[in-house]
Amino acid sequence: MKKIVIIIFALVSVCVVLFFSYAPRYFDETKNIVTTRIAETDRYPWYDSIPFIADLHCDMLLWDRDFFRQHNYGHVDLPRMQQANMALQVFTIVSKVPAGINIERNDDKSDQIGLLSFAQLRPPATWFSAKERALHQINQLYHFADKSRGDFRVLTSRSDLTQFLADRSKNSSLTSGMLGLEGAHCLENEINNLDVFYNAGVRYIGITHFFDNEWGGSAHGINKGGLTDAGKILIRKMNELKITIDLAHASPELIDNILALTTQPLIVSHTGVKGVCDNQRNLSDKHLVEIGKRNGLVGIGLWETSVCGTDAAATAKSIRYVADRIGVKNVALGSDFDGAIGTHFDATGLPLMLQALEKEGFTRAEIELIMGGNIRDFFLRNLPE
Repeated sequence: MKKIVIIIFALVSVCVVLFFSYAPRYFDETKNIVTTRIAETDRYPWYDSIPFIADLHCDMLLWDRDFFRQHNYGHVDLPRMQQANMALQVFTIVSKVPAGINIERNDDKSDQIGLLSFAQLRPPATWFSAKERALHQINQLYHFADKSRGDFRVLTSRSDLTQFLADRSKNSSLTSGMLGLEGAHCLENEINNLDVFYNAGVRYIGITHFFDNEWGGSAHGINKGGLTDAGKILIRKMNELKITIDLAHASPELIDNILALTTQPLIVSHTGVKGVCDNQRNLSDKHLVEIGKRNGLVGIGLWETSVCGTDAAATAKSIRYVADRIGVKNVALGSDFDGAIGTHFDATGLPLMLQALEKEGFTRAEIELIMGGNIRDFFLRNLPE
């Protein structure tokens, strides 16, 4: 009997070790895939001379991945950012995702990110609290900056960005990150937590993610409503703090309510447009035009649901659509790198966009704006001092 107990204990121990050692990496490898690998011949001669390459949306902080080592899976790490001549990547915080997510209808009754935090052996507080796991991911980015010996820095203000631009003009290997929240549910129904995240460096917030929350309705929620009374207070306070509002994942009614409540420039950090790829995930012409009127910024995605295609040409087609309707200065890249989806390519594949954008008729100057200049200029105008 004693021998059987020992065997069972040994088997359970092996299973536990295997789970914690391999499960998180397995999900990272199998969820964050690419459809195209770049060849050296795909790299344009003038790609590396683009002064500011940037992307509006990446979920890399969700994963337990060594930021300082180049990986053959996933989409972003520091070596790949440097190889891609990236000046800025906005790192967004995913703090709760329901099981079986889809773009049509989800409730908030389940939470896969708590389980992932447990599997990654992150602090126990992160297993049960969306706020705590969001703050933990934020602290990770600052840890990366501290450990990078100056190669990577976190930008939180206009002066940070201005200084970074001056420094990078002398050293093109420098790169940077900014912080955003994907869903305000991690405020945990407490408006004062907005100050906590502002002080932690968060500079844009999407009101909802894949489910309705206490602030408003998601495009993928059950009710898909507009702003709640608490949500209206949240929007006003975000404006006071100069935290940019991200309309990604917002229900149409929520977008209407926000547009009626604020005149501040808005972003859609990662999206497609219904005029090219008509589904519940994507932005209508009506809302596209309103965002353009406010000098906002629309980040076009690098995954199939956003652009109805799996290559750079598909993304370039949607970028052309946006540029034709609201102007080339109001469109950017919003990849959704490392968002548990397949993207056209990882960060090193960004040079593939140049040929695709040229085929859509964009000039070199316009391509430099789309590839990052517009993001730089938007945050120079809208970050707090």
